[in-house]
Amino acid sequence: MKKRYYLGALLSMAVVGSANAQSMSEDFESYTVGSYMGTNSAGWTTWSGTTGGAEDTQVTDAQAASGTKSIYFQTSSANGGPQDVIVPFGGQHTTGHFVWSANFFVDPANGAYFNFQGNTTVGQLWTFNCQMHNNGTIYFDDGATLWASTSYPQNQWFNLEVDVDLNTNSWDISMDGTSIGIFQAANNQVASIDLFPVNASNGGNNNASYYVDDFNYTHTAYTPAGTNASAYFIENIGGVAGSNITPTVTIKNLGTTAITSFDLEVAYNGNTITENITGVNVASLATYTVDFTNTLTLIGGANNIVATVSNVNGGGADDNPADDSKTLVIDPVVPAAGKMVVGEEGTGTWCQWCPRGAVFMDYMEDTYGQFWEGIAVHNGDPMVVTDYDAGIGGLIAGYPAALVDRGNDIDPSEMEAAFVQRIVTAPNAYITNGAEYNSGTNELKISVGAEFLNTLTGNWKIAVALTEDGVTGTTGYAQSNAYAGGSNGEMGGYELLPNPVPASQMVYDHVAREIIPGFNGLANTFPTMNAGEIYVKNFTTTLDPSWDVSKMHIVAMLINPSGDIDNAAATTIDEAILHGFLDEGYQYATNAEFSVENNIAMYPNPATENTAIYINGLDNDEVIVQIFDMNGKLVFNNNYGTLTGSTTISVNTETFEAGIYSVQTIVGSNQKVSKLTVK
Repeated sequence: MKKRYYLGALLSMAVVGSANAQSMSEDFESYTVGSYMGTNSAGWTTWSGTTGGAEDTQVTDAQAASGTKSIYFQTSSANGGPQDVIVPFGGQHTTGHFVWSANFFVDPANGAYFNFQGNTTVGQLWTFNCQMHNNGTIYFDDGATLWASTSYPQNQWFNLEVDVDLNTNSWDISMDGTSIGIFQAANNQVASIDLFPVNASNGGNNNASYYVDDFNYTHTAYTPAGTNASAYFIENIGGVAGSNITPTVTIKNLGTTAITSFDLEVAYNGNTITENITGVNVASLATYTVDFTNTLTLIGGANNIVATVSNVNGGGADDNPADDSKTLVIDPVVPAAGKMVVGEEGTGTWCQWCPRGAVFMDYMEDTYGQFWEGIAVHNGDPMVVTDYDAGIGGLIAGYPAALVDRGNDIDPSEMEAAFVQRIVTAPNAYITNGAEYNSGTNELKISVGAEFLNTLTGNWKIAVALTEDGVTGTTGYAQSNAYAGGSNGEMGGYELLPNPVPASQMVYDHVAREIIPGFNGLANTFPTMNAGEIYVKNFTTTLDPSWDVSKMHIVAMLINPSGDIDNAAATTIDEAILHGFLDEGYQYATNAEFSVENNIAMYPNPATENTAIYINGLDNDEVIVQIFDMNGKLVFNNNYGTLTGSTTISVNTETFEAGIYSVQTIVGSNQKVSKLTVK
């Protein structure tokens, strides 16, 4: 079990209004039409601090939710602005109760945006973002996780409210009095709001035009007292239905007495896992984070996950049981059968913002595993693949950038939102990789099987990318890093590294090594595409001897006539060899009888840290994996639900004692029992 310990800090704050509360209420009725808020109100300013000009906002009587006046924001620039209005919240708040609300009116075919800054110095920490898209969809996120997306009323006034219990990190967002949900922020602190017209993300049309009225906020301070532990943050709960999660939970000391021990449990879907923590010293307002060792399996549908801290300092209930539990509703994505989504990232060691891409690529891999494959396409550095770089470069406007299934050019931080949309889209074919490898000549032969679900016509193509993890080097491998020093916020640890990050400290993952036969794929790969049949295409290449074959992936992509990726399959080279190589032109009906010997395999075996079970030929079959030790004790048991196509099931064997285990893989009415050796 890993533990992370952070010291909190008591923060002094300028109190406005009373000894324990600060507030502002503004309806703009007292201002002259055309006047600038930054020059007329001490509570309003701009990002740069320059008021009364292009960055500022003016009072208007063109629209109003109450009375006759409001303020107006507008842009037609992809970069947003130049308006950039800041309203400070009277200090940097990390505890207490904070409520903000305002009325919005978004013009037709336009968007709107605002964010909460976490530090009193703007530009250091984005706590919360709200993007209103021109198609009528509103997005809420904390910069790391998409909280929710729903529709909002266009061309009419509506109210947004954000009600935050900073003590428990509970953010309740409401629209017109109806709660959208309760969320938690990766950075649970507020210092100001930034009203900034922009509409470029999620495929926006770059046009933003909106009015704001009846602006209000209140912060009520909190005073620590007694012994009080709060369940504060639950991490690692994303994913897709059927996958396993190992939660990470942070508790916060909201009392004055140091916390030296506690019990922590997480309950979900009728299952509870527990960690008992002793020998710690968590100071007042400090946090302590625990990584659980046991797993929970996600299920489809909206269900509660509950973290509860108890037995603080061995004394049972603490002085405030009301904040001992934290409840979130999680609704895992239910992927379309046999679907895999590909994210291609444009990056380069010269690019100072590209560490952001690396962080979010790793996040997607960690969170969505077998349903996602990332490819880092380098530009202008020693890892460049010229034709791949040219293909990506023709579709993106700058670096870093990402294409998810070759859709819109987006920032890497937006890959999750795009993934959620794509993973539920049913593919037209299931894809399977096979391979043969000659270690003497470095020749790799790849077979890509496409099991078509629909009869198709047109120019459908296959492209195969080869990637490598763990890539290191010397000259040209130092990474430019705009996040050094933390002035541009946290970014997966890059804020703790220098600029540039020396090559000796850099390890690059997901690195594109080759694209076969080219970025756009092989034209008219399949002569016919009939529903219910499988067609195979072969590709051959010679690997560079400097590449580490054990760390490489084969990513086969089915590209539709429009140039988008319809579906994909990603395997290590060893996994593809295990699947077997099929000759080109091989065709058979997909209703062929399932064979446990031919369709189920396990590798590596013996295992140390993990093993994987590969299953092909699934056709709406329920999949269950059970593992027993030599005494017959059940040590692993997961039901993966009904699956179609091929799947890879990863099993963490780190906690298994060395020895021999019996692995029972159940596919529908079929069953295979294998022996697994754990070293």
